[in-house]
Amino acid sequence: MSILENINGHDDLIRLSEEQRRVLCEEIRRFLIENVSKTGGHLASNLGVVELTVALETVFDTRTDRLVFDVGHQSYIHKLLTGRRADFAHLRQLGGIAGFPKPCESDADAFVAGHASSAVSIALGMARARTLTGAHYSVAALLGDGAATGGMAYEGLNDAADSREPMIVILNDNEMSIDRNVGGMARHLSRLRTKERYLGMKDRYRSVMAKIPGGKWIYRVTRSLKNRVKRILLPTTIFENMGFTYLGPVDGHDLESLISLFRAAKDMNEPVLIHVLTRKGKGYRFAEENPSRFHGVGRFDPATGETLSYGGRVFSDAFGETLTALAAQDRRICAITAAMPGGTGLLGFKETYPDRLFDVGIAEEHAVSMAGGLAKQGMVPVVALYSTFLQRSYDQILQDIAMLRLHVVLAVDRAGLVGEDGETHHGVFDVGFLRQAPGMTILSPASCAELEKMLQWAVETFDGPIAIRYPRGGDRKYKNCLWKDDLTDTVACHRRGGDLTIVTYGVLLDQVMDAAELLSQQGIEVTVLRLMALAPLPVEGILPYLKGNSHVLVVEETCTGSGIHEALAWELRRRIPDCRVDCRDLGPNFVTHGSLPALYRRQGLDAESIARYVQEVRNVEK
Repeated sequence: MSILENINGHDDLIRLSEEQRRVLCEEIRRFLIENVSKTGGHLASNLGVVELTVALETVFDTRTDRLVFDVGHQSYIHKLLTGRRADFAHLRQLGGIAGFPKPCESDADAFVAGHASSAVSIALGMARARTLTGAHYSVAALLGDGAATGGMAYEGLNDAADSREPMIVILNDNEMSIDRNVGGMARHLSRLRTKERYLGMKDRYRSVMAKIPGGKWIYRVTRSLKNRVKRILLPTTIFENMGFTYLGPVDGHDLESLISLFRAAKDMNEPVLIHVLTRKGKGYRFAEENPSRFHGVGRFDPATGETLSYGGRVFSDAFGETLTALAAQDRRICAITAAMPGGTGLLGFKETYPDRLFDVGIAEEHAVSMAGGLAKQGMVPVVALYSTFLQRSYDQILQDIAMLRLHVVLAVDRAGLVGEDGETHHGVFDVGFLRQAPGMTILSPASCAELEKMLQWAVETFDGPIAIRYPRGGDRKYKNCLWKDDLTDTVACHRRGGDLTIVTYGVLLDQVMDAAELLSQQGIEVTVLRLMALAPLPVEGILPYLKGNSHVLVVEETCTGSGIHEALAWELRRRIPDCRVDCRDLGPNFVTHGSLPALYRRQGLDAESIARYVQEVRNVEK
């Protein structure tokens, strides 16, 4: 029997010998590669934090101590070590465990962690709650170097250092150093400060000073003098300047050193930042050589590293290729993304026009405001962000783009359900908050061909704030293009029938058309209208199709209240007082993780559910 099979939490880990912990790390890597190859998921990031997580779970009991992830895609080992090994067969599948921390799964999951840069703030809140309630537990935040590019991380770090609350921030640096150590003395100091001997001496000195008359004052003076001399003679980090005790950098794959360091930091009773160096994808050659591709991967062959999932052209590809072609004709066009040039299809643009591609890191607010500055000075910025991350820049969209009616193109990728990544990543709120921005135009293509034409018009012809929202993946059944290069005709009729009118948009058209066919087999004929523009809402284009049929069903892939249903119902009833407008959407709650077909069925947006709903409504009317 393997060691991993007997690990269900902190109590099991602390019984292991040094050699057993080493073997455990090997078993974890094999387990991750074997299981993620079957389900898909975040592989490279988890392979890189095996020793780091084993050390954390050995030193801290995460059932009571609070470990906050940032971001949580590297939490697989944490889940393995806290009693969920058997659940990995259904990782990220409907009804199975999530790919991110989820407190409803286990008490060991301290918080939800799907968006970056928030862990320090959350951890500080937990530390302050501990102080206020007189509780006893440790608090640690695991901060990735990618998440550290977000401004919120520094807001949290600044307040945490000033608070003097005992807490630990682990900076997992797997690609770059936030602050580079220079010179032999700095390296020597780093080695010295990570030794238990140094930390123990420092802790004993503080304890002694606390017990003698005037000792606390002496400690503060000597500590201040030491820090002042150090800043004069040696390079310091931004974290030390903030007020953290900085330890590192330390090898993130040296398990025993990590355990010793975490134990020492746990006893320091002050804000501590530990700088850990890890290698993304460690232990699996294909992930080490191409960590970006194996960051979030579908099913793959472990022996070759080749993916087994869909490999065709996707909406992101269509966007990137079209924008690159447009940039060849207009030097004003530039692209902005937030740490995702690959995910948003901009690698080709980056290679062709490196001076016009701005990857700002995980800083969506900055990305949008910078786009406003570019547009104000005559450039044509195209901001490519996932819908779920665009949420972070709501204020900037209002204040720095819409208010001045600036020509900024928002390329809203991963709109709608995204499948296995779940609640934190579904793009189901953007229609609602974008429609709130005065003067914002929103386009919704149903095919890659339509996206290409809409993007060309938005960049070359349109003048003002505009968003184009498109889904994850590639074309569905519908692959045509009905876009006519303006906003005068943005209602497409895909089927005519006299019993009811269904209004939808985007790739949900496929489910609606299949539902219409099922209804036809039951003797119910419906009209199917697809909106290519969601703002301004093309009400006048819908009205001609409602003559003699004043029952409308809006079908949309948004959460209740975040789509067009309410606005469309208001406008239609103003013109047709007896018009009935129903809605099928994702419901009022957050949507869990799972495959798209499974989620459509669960939320009632698959063809069968839509058809069944229409039949039920028709029966009630009779």
